[in-house]
Amino acid sequence: MTQTERAAFLAKREEENSKPFALFALFLSLSFFAAVPIALAYTGEYANFWNNFIRILTSPSKLVTDYFNLGCLASTFFNAGLCGLACNLMILISKTKANSTTFAAYILVIAHCFYGLNFLNMWPPFIGVLIYCFITKHPVRKNLHVTMFSTALAPFISDLLFRYTIGQFHLGKIQLSVLGVIFAVVFGTAAGFIVPALLPGTAAMHRGYSMYKAGLSIGLFGIFVHALLYRTLGYNSPDVVVRENPVYESFGNSYLLFMDIFFLILFTISILLGFFMNGRNFHDYRRLLHCAGYGLDFADKFGLPVCFINFGVYGMCILLYLNLIFLIPEALHIIFPDMVLPTVAGFTGPTVGVTFAALTFSADGQHPRNVSPIVLGYVLLFVFVCCISALTGDPLPWMLSTQGYINGLAFATGLCPFAGKYGWKIGVLAGFMSAIICTSSASMHGGFVLYNGGFNAGLAALILLPILDFYGIKPKYPDDE
Repeated sequence: MTQTERAAFLAKREEENSKPFALFALFLSLSFFAAVPIALAYTGEYANFWNNFIRILTSPSKLVTDYFNLGCLASTFFNAGLCGLACNLMILISKTKANSTTFAAYILVIAHCFYGLNFLNMWPPFIGVLIYCFITKHPVRKNLHVTMFSTALAPFISDLLFRYTIGQFHLGKIQLSVLGVIFAVVFGTAAGFIVPALLPGTAAMHRGYSMYKAGLSIGLFGIFVHALLYRTLGYNSPDVVVRENPVYESFGNSYLLFMDIFFLILFTISILLGFFMNGRNFHDYRRLLHCAGYGLDFADKFGLPVCFINFGVYGMCILLYLNLIFLIPEALHIIFPDMVLPTVAGFTGPTVGVTFAALTFSADGQHPRNVSPIVLGYVLLFVFVCCISALTGDPLPWMLSTQGYINGLAFATGLCPFAGKYGWKIGVLAGFMSAIICTSSASMHGGFVLYNGGFNAGLAALILLPILDFYGIKPKYPDDE
């Protein structure tokens, strides 16, 4: 195929994929709305639904603010549905040809609606990028993914609005200052011009080996802003907002059954949709599983039906992993009843969010086969820590179901090109390195960047790549064709 023929083929494929991508994203948004009345019946929080939703909108939301705790199960799903629908409408209004990159940006928006992003704090950076497009005359339809990526800075907006200029936040009391509004608008506009400038440069730094490209650039920008607003000006970095939520506590701070059923239905529908759209077969999915995943758009190469199958199958694998690590503490308590274990998480708001986040590039490079070595890297680090704890007699400092490590692994899956190109051993090493630093990177930006996992993965890639280059370790497998 000549270069001209390939360009024509890709243009045709993008046209074919655009509408189904947009419709699938709309389906996800509507699924959140459909879950709201079921969630209300499940938890019985009918009377407080709107109060819980308003509390989500009007509270500081740095990492990791659990919206299941701050609001409720139903109000969190409603928030995700609203933010998702806003993105759906922007795709429609801007006449953007939805592709794998747009879809990835959309997934990251809805993912963070469970722990830090809401229908209020998303707009200043979102609008900031739109202003950038208007002034620089860059078409919105080619930059819509950047507007969605910019929402990773939303926690700064909430803090500027409701805490920074006031001094202290009081839960349940809406406090807003004129200066706070001005700061939020200025920051959102500035971010709209800075984020598009940073994305290309930081992507070149890790050479495409970290799929969460925006994580590194926005994380670095977040370090600068946090240092200015808090360290330089002498403000104390605030704590995460939590509240006593008796309903959530009655479920063990984990909606395990509800979320298992929700995800099982969602992933099953995705697999069936891909199966029927693919001529009632799984043709080409085996080929997809053997791709390195480096610089390859699955939607262009295999078509959207195979991507839907991958979304569902890969999602099922994530769900299985989560349920297995949730069982480990229970098993240890049965075997060693006197063992002191660290605090662990279940299906919290952040866990639900990162389940979606781990699927971000399921149409653009990620699949169960190239992600599994990254997962193994996290497991091996945990085994190493268990051995050290046994030798020293110290209690375990963390487990695979500790919230920070659940979140870290979801984004560390973006290092899958290491496994795909260098082989599974380097993939395990990439996961191992990412696991070591995953709970430390948030302190660099104060927890104000929602893409902390992507930032962490980018740092791991920046450390690993020069080492591989220095010792002459070459990729074992060629680029996907």
